Amino acid sequence: MRPVNAVLFGLGGFILLQLAIGIVVSRRVRNTDDYWLAGRSLGFWMVMTSVFATWFGAETCVSSAGGMYERGLAGGAAEPFGYGLCIIFLGSVFALPLYRRGLTTFADFYRGRFSPGVERVAVVILAPTSILWAAAQIRAFGQVVSSTTGMGVTLSIAIAALVAMVYTSLGGLRADVITDCLQGVIIILGLITLAIVIVHDQGGPAATVALVDGERLRLFGGDMGFWETVETWAVPVCGSVVAQEIISRILAARSPGIARSATVTGGVFYLLIGIIPAFTGLIGYALLPDLDDPEQILPQLARTHLPQVLYILFVGALVSAILSTVDSSLLAASALLSQNLILPLTKSPPEALRLWTARAAVAGCGLIAFGLALSAETIYGLVEAASSFGGAGLFVVLVFGLFTRLGGVQSAFAALVTGAATWMIAGWGLGLACPYVASLGVATLAYLATSLRDRTGRTGFRTPAAIQVD
Repeated sequence: MRPVNAVLFGLGGFILLQLAIGIVVSRRVRNTDDYWLAGRSLGFWMVMTSVFATWFGAETCVSSAGGMYERGLAGGAAEPFGYGLCIIFLGSVFALPLYRRGLTTFADFYRGRFSPGVERVAVVILAPTSILWAAAQIRAFGQVVSSTTGMGVTLSIAIAALVAMVYTSLGGLRADVITDCLQGVIIILGLITLAIVIVHDQGGPAATVALVDGERLRLFGGDMGFWETVETWAVPVCGSVVAQEIISRILAARSPGIARSATVTGGVFYLLIGIIPAFTGLIGYALLPDLDDPEQILPQLARTHLPQVLYILFVGALVSAILSTVDSSLLAASALLSQNLILPLTKSPPEALRLWTARAAVAGCGLIAFGLALSAETIYGLVEAASSFGGAGLFVVLVFGLFTRLGGVQSAFAALVTGAATWMIAGWGLGLACPYVASLGVATLAYLATSLRDRTGRTGFRTPAAIQVD
């Protein structure tokens, strides 16, 4: 069998396995609670593995390696370091209070603590973020398939979008979590195998490390100024705290203790495994110095160093990781749109209609993500936009609303609107190096200033009696 045919055959097998899991699990989906939160029944290992695998997608494997290839260690400030710290931050600080509120989606918090109007504005900001994230994964799928099979990038992206929409609409979060566990094991084994083979081929660890120029090992400084550096870290650490994708895993845990500990552990694991693609990007600059597209360094190194069988498995691992992350992002966007925007317009819709609306929302979000994936220049650009898009106000309102009695409806509106407006003006209009940091500052000032006039002291949710701390 020719190498390209073998890769296509193996790739098709991984995709069919994902679809099969979705079909089997879909038979257990009886209501939207099953579909969105797996019946709130996930244990520690399921939550931990799913948190790791949901975030460990295209940007960690493909974009992180490409960033390191292009800019050295500084190219990995966001991936894996920034996003890994974000998960730990989310688990240690926010997981417990969010879980105790008995939410279905993250946007429910803004309705309960503030008002339905604030909830709708939050959805308008949150849903595009998840769609942008899905677009990044779909584009990465196209890059991997194109690099390994010679198929055109546009056709590869189209196939990725179709598979993602079909697979995601079937089994909901439970299918996503099951495939997360499978792909988590596969991608870890694949990355470790690739690293061992590369080191062996270079003559050992010392010879491999010697390939890296010392100037490329600077995490801070270099060609970035102070505010640009702050922006590079603030976007992943603060911007992704408000991501529905990971918060849905927290809400699906069967106890608050599991929600917290599993999320923190998943973040630590993310940092440890994320070092491997970063390492391949660093040494890849010496091994393959003339690549036209830095984002193809990881699949190209795999093709160069791995035997055919292991290479096929590695490509399958990348695709599996990407599909699971696409699934999470499309589920997040469709949950927000259907649960918090569309269904509230109807009066007590039957469960069958709620599920149909959920699956239709997945298809619509998938089509939009497909268009974005085709038009984007890089995966990293999509990821950065997803993490920072209007999210400063969401973060500010979450912090004040969750941990203080300060502010009310007007404060929340002020922070959300000014945060999004500042980000657009500073980034698109003025071209500042730190639009997200600027929007954080403005949103905070707007919330505090408005709260001086808005002393409603609303506390929002009360902890449901059925939900107790471990």
